[in-house]
Amino acid sequence: MNQGSTIGRATVVRGNVRGSGSLEILGRVEGDVNVAGEIVLGDEGAVKGNVSGAVVTISGAVQGDVRASDSVLLERGARVVGDLTAPRIGIAEGALAKGLVRTDGEPPLASGRRTGAGGRPVAYAPRTQPLPAKVEAAPEGKDAAAEAPEKVAKAAPPPPVVPTLAKGAKAKKKKKDG
Repeated sequence: MNQGSTIGRATVVRGNVRGSGSLEILGRVEGDVNVAGEIVLGDEGAVKGNVSGAVVTISGAVQGDVRASDSVLLERGARVVGDLTAPRIGIAEGALAKGLVRTDGEPPLASGRRTGAGGRPVAYAPRTQPLPAKVEAAPEGKDAAAEAPEKVAKAAPPPPVVPTLAKGAKAKKKKKDG
């Protein structure tokens, strides 16, 4: 983080923070944070407002929307209540995000983009035919096609449905015929 500013651990800022460089927040900000560079929110840092920058890395808490022109990374222990928007978003194990997650502004793929008729991008289409069943190899000397019907993998049956009784309800005994 070059040409950056730091909001110290014991510092509380009430109001919006704007700038052209990078910013490290170790304390608390009660207002929007909008910088052109990188924003790093430390473990004990907290922002109550929207956060916007090029690269936003969060280890602390944010109550507001987070937007980045490049990427958002929620590290272990991060807590965000608000929407996340960036071309690339990473959420580490142990991080909490409550809100919408959008990967807007994704840069176009260079050469790997599939195109259809007229050079238009091919949209994703769900598979309409089922996948073929798994077939195990036949023992040597036997015809695999002849063995295939017996070797088709079978799906496990669904779990049984067990009826439940309402609280305080009593079951009735069945009468024995006889």
